[in-house]
Amino acid sequence: MGAVIQNTILITGGAGFIGSNLCEYFLNSGHKVICLDNFSTGHYHNLEEFIVNPNFKLIEGDIRNISDCNLAVKEVDYVLHQAALGSVPRSINDPITTNDVNVTGFLNMLVAARDAKVKRFIYAASSSTYGDSEGLPKVEEVIGKPLSPYAITKYVNELYAEIFSKQYGLETIGLRYFNVFGRRQDPKGAYAAVIPKFVMQLMNYESPVINGDGNYSRDFTYIDNVIQMNALAISSNNSAAINNIYNTAFGDRNTLNDLVEYLKKYLAVYDSKIATVPIIYGETRAGDIPHSLASIDKAKKLLGYNPKYSLEDGLKEALSWYWNNLK
Repeated sequence: MGAVIQNTILITGGAGFIGSNLCEYFLNSGHKVICLDNFSTGHYHNLEEFIVNPNFKLIEGDIRNISDCNLAVKEVDYVLHQAALGSVPRSINDPITTNDVNVTGFLNMLVAARDAKVKRFIYAASSSTYGDSEGLPKVEEVIGKPLSPYAITKYVNELYAEIFSKQYGLETIGLRYFNVFGRRQDPKGAYAAVIPKFVMQLMNYESPVINGDGNYSRDFTYIDNVIQMNALAISSNNSAAINNIYNTAFGDRNTLNDLVEYLKKYLAVYDSKIATVPIIYGETRAGDIPHSLASIDKAKKLLGYNPKYSLEDGLKEALSWYWNNLK
């Protein structure tokens, strides 16, 4: 945009799927961006196009190390904290590491942000916080008991952020992400998200395995909707909007059976054989929430959120990227 740098924004976990998309957006919007990542789940290739940008700085460090956090927040206006160990199954297999990164690392970043007097600390919360709450749609003020170690860590983040707002005056905004998908999402590894994993399998004519009967439903949220929420969280001057938690979603739900049918339909545009790949059904996965649907009324009212991409709209864009980058 203009030649004047608007803000300096630290994006933790900036080499990851969501983080790298945020890096790209804010660099293109004329901001200076600092990325802090230890590359445990992020990738250098997600940052390659930014490295030569004079407004981009990469710090290879770990949020579990307070000195790395203090270094990263120097002269920063806003923090977008995306760094975390995601995945419910991973947290069940290794709760200690998940807690170290998601709780200790989060607290380190809060302390560093407080001490550096950053303007606002915006963090990735999670729809897993709703736990065993059965009501739909999910509203921010009504949650249940967590169903996994991962969910506990993300709830603790919200509690810590609230305390730092009240005790130290640090402005915080939590964004409860609902099943985010889109370009740069990693299809590889034991804990790959369902959409990129299924896409890669279908492109290889391999049958995706759905956990359960496929009738579990999710509020699948395209990455550009998430970018919009982060941008609004930075720019909002509405005092009622600060120190709050918001669902970050599209506000609709689709079953896993719906998802697979869309994937086959849209991928068949590139390769007609994909339409004939059969689906396999397996055991229900431990810690999974049966149904997830967000109310986005609060975000609309207080932040002016207006998501542009439904599941189908987002898939059409994402699949074009996957086809050109994964083949």
